[in-house]
Amino acid sequence: MARMGPSPFSFPEFRGATRRLVLVNLVAFFAVILAGFAVPLATERLIGHLLFVPHLFLQGQLWQPLTYSFIHPPGALLSTAFELLSLWFLASFLETGRGANWMMGLYTSAVIGTALSAAALAVVSERLGHPIDEVPLYGCMGGIFGLLIAIGVLYGDMEFLLFFTIGIKARYLAAIYALISFAMLFGQNRMYAFAQLGGALAGLLFIQFAPRRGFSFALSERMYGARNAYYRWKRRRASRKFEVYMRKQGRTVRFDGRGRQIDDDPNDKSRWN
Repeated sequence: MARMGPSPFSFPEFRGATRRLVLVNLVAFFAVILAGFAVPLATERLIGHLLFVPHLFLQGQLWQPLTYSFIHPPGALLSTAFELLSLWFLASFLETGRGANWMMGLYTSAVIGTALSAAALAVVSERLGHPIDEVPLYGCMGGIFGLLIAIGVLYGDMEFLLFFTIGIKARYLAAIYALISFAMLFGQNRMYAFAQLGGALAGLLFIQFAPRRGFSFALSERMYGARNAYYRWKRRRASRKFEVYMRKQGRTVRFDGRGRQIDDDPNDKSRWN
């Protein structure tokens, strides 16, 4: 497994959005195991709707591009541990360097990009008359690949420890993972490989176009800006009504564009509020 840091035996901080993300995946993993023992048939049917299956998504199960990333096979303990450790290391690094909102936006974009790439491949291959075998997507490797690509682009000289022993720069590690996925396009798991590359592309697009502090922060800023603009408009409207009222009383009161009273005589301390 790849990890980073000055000490080969130190772990990154387990806090913030990274901790929530890892814990949600961990809880989902054990919930599936327990539900499988309690109600195996119902659990199997439910999981079939939570995985990402292109034709089910195209038939209206629009939640699948998000839910599939929280589903991990109960028997794949080692692969799930590898995914969650990788998620912890990569997400923690990016959260520290770029912020929680930005990291979560990147991860979500990569997860959704992975799913939509698989759906696009299924549609195009069917239209061309060479339908591809559908492989249900599960797990968070698409999101992890997006995080790794981001680190390779933004922190290319950062050194990782591959398998805890071999030092390798982030840009080379990201390139190796990308080449492996590209080679898999010519094997049996081409839908999975294409989806992985789609997640990496979504991560690159997010890096290119996302605001510095993430889309959620930018959206909240726009909402607050719209609210403040509305309040300023209400104040200007009230000031115009007050000007009309004061003229009817034989007084002249003027306000500026922000709805603040303009004092014609700077020595006159009286205000009409």
